[in-house]
Amino acid sequence: MRPGERDARAAAYERSRPEILQHVPRTARRVLDLGCATGTTGAALKQRQEVEVVGVELEPEYAREAATRLDHVLTADAETAEPDGRFDVLIAADILEHLKDPWTTLRRYAQLLDPGATVVVSLPNVGHWSTYAHLARGSWPRKPEGIFDATHLRWFTRKDALDLLTQAGCTPHTVVSRRWLLTRGSRLDRFAPPLPLFTFQHVIAAIYAPAA
Repeated sequence: MRPGERDARAAAYERSRPEILQHVPRTARRVLDLGCATGTTGAALKQRQEVEVVGVELEPEYAREAATRLDHVLTADAETAEPDGRFDVLIAADILEHLKDPWTTLRRYAQLLDPGATVVVSLPNVGHWSTYAHLARGSWPRKPEGIFDATHLRWFTRKDALDLLTQAGCTPHTVVSRRWLLTRGSRLDRFAPPLPLFTFQHVIAAIYAPAA
């Protein structure tokens, strides 16, 4: 990780994610967290309920820290990692957009789930107004985090995100559109209309229901 990059990414990738945890059933007993970063979300889940959390994390510095919080952490690329056993929850929070082939990857991990298991995914929305504003100025921004994270390889709208889940045998039942009006995280965000143009991220909860 380049000098200063961790500080820039900390607020986005090293905090607990209550917007993810609220979709994890309290009956869950074994959770797989793809791109677990420093393990703070899994740690918050373990504080909330009795659960085993297995993480997959590519960045060694993050993985070492996550290993102090979670039950097991694989330091590996999410596209090739092979966690053992089966899970009743799969979390893929802001990781799939970083992968070369998120479609195949999600299908592969879904096979570790039993029918009826929970899948929680969050993806940045490339249809946010700021995308059009940057393109109108003739440039594509590359930032340490957010919609324009420089390490993103894939881009998703709401429809794209839903299609990603359904092709993996998952049936989405809840979509939370997190809004951003002018400056993300400002008090003005609550006034943003519930439209794709003002959505910076979709959090989607689904049930794994493969075709018979």
